[in-house]
Amino acid sequence: MRQRTTIRDHEAESAIFARRAMVAIVIVVAVFVLLASNMFHLQVSEHNELQTRSNDNRIKLVPLAPNRGLIYDRNGVLLAENKPIYSIDVTPEEVPDLDATLTSLQSLLGFPDETLEQFEQNLKSQRRFNNVPLLDNVNEKELATFAAHQHKFPGVSLEARLIRSYPYADLLTHAVGYVAKINQQDVNRLKEQGELANYAASRTIGKLGIEKYYEKQLHGTVGYQSVEVNNRGRAVRTLSIEAPEPGVDVILELDIELQKKAVELLGESRGSIILMDNDTGAILAMASTPSYNPNWFVNGISVKQYRSLLNSKDSPLLNRATQGAYPPASTVKPQIALLGLEDGTITKDTRIWDPGWFEIKGVDRRYRDWLAWGHGWVDVTSAITESCDTFYYDMSLKLGIDKISDFMTKFGFGEITGIDIHEEVPALMPSRGWKRARFGQPWYAGETLSVGIGQSYWTATPIQLTVATAIVANEGKHVIPRLLRGTLDEEQVSEALITYNRPVKIEKTAHWQVIKDAMKKVNMSDTGTARSAFRDAEYSSAGKTGTAQVRSLGEDEEYNAEEIAERYRDNAMYVGYAPATDPKVTIVVAIENSLGGGGSVAAPVARKMLDAWHSRYMIKDNQQVKDNADN
Repeated sequence: MRQRTTIRDHEAESAIFARRAMVAIVIVVAVFVLLASNMFHLQVSEHNELQTRSNDNRIKLVPLAPNRGLIYDRNGVLLAENKPIYSIDVTPEEVPDLDATLTSLQSLLGFPDETLEQFEQNLKSQRRFNNVPLLDNVNEKELATFAAHQHKFPGVSLEARLIRSYPYADLLTHAVGYVAKINQQDVNRLKEQGELANYAASRTIGKLGIEKYYEKQLHGTVGYQSVEVNNRGRAVRTLSIEAPEPGVDVILELDIELQKKAVELLGESRGSIILMDNDTGAILAMASTPSYNPNWFVNGISVKQYRSLLNSKDSPLLNRATQGAYPPASTVKPQIALLGLEDGTITKDTRIWDPGWFEIKGVDRRYRDWLAWGHGWVDVTSAITESCDTFYYDMSLKLGIDKISDFMTKFGFGEITGIDIHEEVPALMPSRGWKRARFGQPWYAGETLSVGIGQSYWTATPIQLTVATAIVANEGKHVIPRLLRGTLDEEQVSEALITYNRPVKIEKTAHWQVIKDAMKKVNMSDTGTARSAFRDAEYSSAGKTGTAQVRSLGEDEEYNAEEIAERYRDNAMYVGYAPATDPKVTIVVAIENSLGGGGSVAAPVARKMLDAWHSRYMIKDNQQVKDNADN
């Protein structure tokens, strides 16, 4: 049977087509509306932001390092300067084969493998289109050699910049300090302080002394230059420059001539000398020997050099003026005598018999005086003048450790002085509570006797002794020592503030004079322990000698410096001030492991140092006054 053909429904098909066409038109219109909306959003609504982003991709800000502030002594002598040098830098993005280039450069210039290792570390912290230092402070031979072959090394360039230099080398290292390359520890600290951006172009930072303490003032503020770069990040042209702001110049209280004298007097000895102005706390000289050359650290000290410093038995890295903790020995007898007078334990006229030793009742031991046959009858004045230990054994036993510790703390023992360098230790002022906490043991009477002559656990730094002696000279005024005299910014000098600690107050001010009269006799009487050193001086002075034991002696053991190992010899100490009637300066001398004591070794050094100060300041000032009067 034949199948019938179905007739097509044109109306239905037209309706379906119309609906489909409408849907397509709607979709096309929607897409065009979406595109137009997006174009409006990009070109109108977001125009400013996108234009800024575009500029950011085209324009780079390159940081510019500020010039570091200079450091001068009190008379305008330059102590730390900025010296122009050349360095060989590598821009990795411009070097076709970095490894081959470095190998060829090492063969040409002969630098060690350590230089390549340091370069690799620097490379990790830099972008590839930034210059990365390879060789710093290129010498003339290296400069000439590279200049002749520079065309063979694309991406390697000679760069001129300023580098820190210390013309007086090791004379001032422990005071002025030095700068060195910024390490990861510095980066972390700068991040925490929110100052990392200011070091975007800096390679070095203050590491020690004044350079570290006043880093913020000396460093300055980073600048920027706006440069146009291509799609590979390479600079094409400079658009604008915001100049960096240089650091301020710093003026110190140090006198380089007195500093030279102090280092000369110490010679090959391990020790320190401090000379301080009594009124202002200005440090005129602060020497610590042995020292080292700070210029070694500026461009990165070699491993060999650093190990030689770190492993040296003489500890040159130690600032003995502020970190050398020594038993103060008899140099603190004036302060202890003042406590005895104030407490009423003794009076000016109290006398005891000194047979050359002292005994505690019930204790089977004799505590010896430095003079084996004793000083006979002694009072507080002769005990200071002749440094009688027996008098102090008796007095300190009556006072007790609690009173001694509390009173000595008022003079700054056991605390930092506040001098403007970070390298300072508090040393130790022992007490009953300290020993219990440290050793879990009670305090014994024999230990009080040792503390009474500045021995036992008691240690003090030379800067602490300087402050404590100046307090006596100033009759209670407690000035804080300082190295900074002021800052120089655009030829305007800003003077540093003179600061004071809480004064030492006593009930009977006449006791100050008792102590000062005795200290004057130490230098100027026939029985004083420093009489030989200060004989025929052109000025009056007062002081106290000390000989600090490094190793305890047995009850029957005799001390002979020439027969024992050098490291076990006593330390020679001296503290004093001048003039005696109107104290201007305080001096402290500490010499380790000397062949003699404070009177024979340290006091003569102090005399020569004070002679230099007197001729440089007092004679000059007196001559100026005379000239003015004549005019």
